[in-house]
Amino acid sequence: MKIIFTILFAGILLISCKNVNSNKEEHNHQETMEVDAEKNKKKVLSPHTSAMAMVGDAHIHVDYSSPGVRGRIIFGGLLAYDQVWQSGAHMATWIETNKNLQIKGKTLPAGKYGFFTIPSKDEWTVIFNSNWEQHGKDEYDEKDDVIRFKVKPNFSEEIKEHLEYKVSKVDDVEGKISLSWEKVSIDFNFKVEQ
Repeated sequence: MKIIFTILFAGILLISCKNVNSNKEEHNHQETMEVDAEKNKKKVLSPHTSAMAMVGDAHIHVDYSSPGVRGRIIFGGLLAYDQVWQSGAHMATWIETNKNLQIKGKTLPAGKYGFFTIPSKDEWTVIFNSNWEQHGKDEYDEKDDVIRFKVKPNFSEEIKEHLEYKVSKVDDVEGKISLSWEKVSIDFNFKVEQ
């Protein structure tokens, strides 16, 4: 009888230990999954995104990282007036077109360009630069500008939290590119060369 009781007790103890170890492993696995999920939840501050449209047979593509306002004064604060800006975060924003475009009486040949601006209180300079692949404005050189022109900024009372570009079709040969962030936006039209 003692032997049977001892064997039974040892068996119960063994099963109990296995369950404890199994529960520990399951608990540790669950903790690891929760930590991984928490890391994935961490919000990217300047998400990479793009805007594009077809205008006639022209495909216009804008590629940029979209920083947030996060309670800061952007224009005239974080971004000093009258300084070249890569018009996005991280890598320079780039714009690509498969057709020649007419913008403000100037021709932008089909290709890929770094898109820079010089924000000012009353007027912005818009720049298409041949060096499209650079970090920020680190390698920006005015001699690589393909076209430059001026635009008037528009102001709003509402805050646009994240930088946003839009490419929109006006008709089969004309489109518009706009940039909005904080309380400021700019836009300009282009025509597709036939």
